[in-house]
Amino acid sequence: MAIVLFAEAIGIAALNWFMGVVVDRQDMSLAGLDPDVMSTSSKAGGIVFGLYFALCGVVALLVALRDRAPAGFGRVLLISAAVVHGLLGAFAWGLLGVPQFVFMVVVLALIVLLLMTYDARQRPVARTPEGGKGGDGGSPAPLPPTPPEPVTPPVAPTTP
Repeated sequence: MAIVLFAEAIGIAALNWFMGVVVDRQDMSLAGLDPDVMSTSSKAGGIVFGLYFALCGVVALLVALRDRAPAGFGRVLLISAAVVHGLLGAFAWGLLGVPQFVFMVVVLALIVLLLMTYDARQRPVARTPEGGKGGDGGSPAPLPPTPPEPVTPPVAPTTP
């Protein structure tokens, strides 16, 4: 998952940088906009989105290395990346075609799988008294209380 996000970060940054260079060399304005501003903003947007996807890749890599679910800012970052890929997939379907749509949906599915897999591993499974899994769909069975540690009485020193 992290490799896909790192590759996407490089691809997005390179594509936007290339578009900025093309706009700069064309020296044409679009609806009266300055070509230098369009070129600079395309390059800046590529850098920002490249860093965003690279940060998402770092979070995915940390999740894999630590073998724990993302928490806090990392979780929010991955959820926002899933939303971005859903929106990009919808735009890709209408503007680019089916292969680009499929790519975006695959990346979206990988992000959702990353988020959901670790959530399922952290939830305790309710057990019935017979030792099987509880199938009632209710809340998990409460865990038995841990017994207190035994307290040893102080030993009086003995004189030889």
